[in-house]
Amino acid sequence: MAAAFAARTTLGLASVILLLLVIALGVSVGELPIPLQSVYYAISNKAGLSAVPLNRIYESVIWDFRLSRALVAACSGAGLAISGAVLQSLLKNALAEPYVLGVSAGASAGAVSVVVLGIGTGVVSLSAGAFAGAFGAFVFVALLSRGGNARTILAGVAASQLFNAITAYTISTSASAQQARDVMFWLLGSFSGVRWPEFHLVLVVVLAGLGVCLYYARALDAFTFGEDAAASLGIAVPRVRFILFTITALITATIVSMAGAIGFVGLVVPHVMRFCCGPLHRRLLIASALTGAILMVLADIASRLLIAPQSLPVGVVTALIGVPFFAMMIYRTGRP
Repeated sequence: MAAAFAARTTLGLASVILLLLVIALGVSVGELPIPLQSVYYAISNKAGLSAVPLNRIYESVIWDFRLSRALVAACSGAGLAISGAVLQSLLKNALAEPYVLGVSAGASAGAVSVVVLGIGTGVVSLSAGAFAGAFGAFVFVALLSRGGNARTILAGVAASQLFNAITAYTISTSASAQQARDVMFWLLGSFSGVRWPEFHLVLVVVLAGLGVCLYYARALDAFTFGEDAAASLGIAVPRVRFILFTITALITATIVSMAGAIGFVGLVVPHVMRFCCGPLHRRLLIASALTGAILMVLADIASRLLIAPQSLPVGVVTALIGVPFFAMMIYRTGRP
């Protein structure tokens, strides 16, 4: 028992160290390469741990652009992975995740409506619109899939088509040519425009969401065996489902409002972590958050390097990783 705990602790510390190194790499890579040593000293100087003189251009690029981008990418990956793990347990469906269930499409429709139609300004208004769209997609899927979880994926496909159509209609009828180009690039996923205010918001939302999900970790373990099993253990199924659905909608909406719809992270990461760490959600949620953060920062780095000096939408990179895994999952779930 002690050996297993020590092994898990060592693996957790290694994951945190790897995440920090990947974030540093994300800050270092770009049109202006910055040595990792300069990244370290820029952060330690800011924290008051050192006073090493640095190139002012390096410091400006690190603090005004790249560090906030890498941190938002990490939080976004963690949030999507957490949401995927929760949805797969609640729905008892291996293919459940915000993108597949239409939640990302709903959040995109709400955010685009705010941007193009000018309903409010600022990140809070954008997040509110994205949340409204995400929760609307959840309600649509819940109404359409009544009678069991087997039809949930089909309902998610219908929700994705509906909200994508709403997004396309809004852009076609109300957006200028420049708005249409910017929005279509953003919808594929991009962290290029995020700064420190976005990081502060997404950090609070993801940490609060993770805390709530960890509080209901025992309930999520029970949901894995079905709603009847959860109810037999004294869990208030409707209330817990509503709370966790709301949390995943809030996390997804916040991420979509900043970076667009990024798919497959919430699908791939929880399955890999179940294989590595087991099905218990107290460990699974933390492991998924760390792995999702690492994967998203690496995907953002790849999006800047694959066709440099241009930037590839990060959603394209995650799709290249996730689509083969998604196809494999469909094949396995379709086997007799």
